[in-house]
Amino acid sequence: MIIKYLIIHCSATRADKPFSTEALIATGMARFGQVSYHYYIRRDGTVVPTLPEDVRGVHAKGYNSCSLGICYEGGLDTQGHPADTRTEAQKASMLALLQKLMAKYPTARIIGHNELPNVAKACPCFMASKYYAALSLTPQRSSCDF
Repeated sequence: MIIKYLIIHCSATRADKPFSTEALIATGMARFGQVSYHYYIRRDGTVVPTLPEDVRGVHAKGYNSCSLGICYEGGLDTQGHPADTRTEAQKASMLALLQKLMAKYPTARIIGHNELPNVAKACPCFMASKYYAALSLTPQRSSCDF
């Protein structure tokens, strides 16, 4: 599998309610019959590998065959509205993970789920391509599923 994109997601859960790794996995299994994301970043900054990188995820229609999905716990404020709820620990862990992945996949582009064509979601509730622009070398955008 050629990795062209590192796609950032949020779990779309409230910042004041924990959403366990087990709950994330169960949600993917119920909706798609498999785990959706490759990595899950908990509020405390713990990075949990949830799917091997060589296994296709189910997190971004039209991009699953050439991307890794990275999901952070949260994405909704305490009233349930979309918001960048990443903790400082999550920001630090996500940066470290992305640096590691960019070393492994140097031509990959970091992008938020909401930045993909025909996506009408706020996820991940911030502009990932802008936030991590210094890490990305490849500016193109094209579908990779045929």
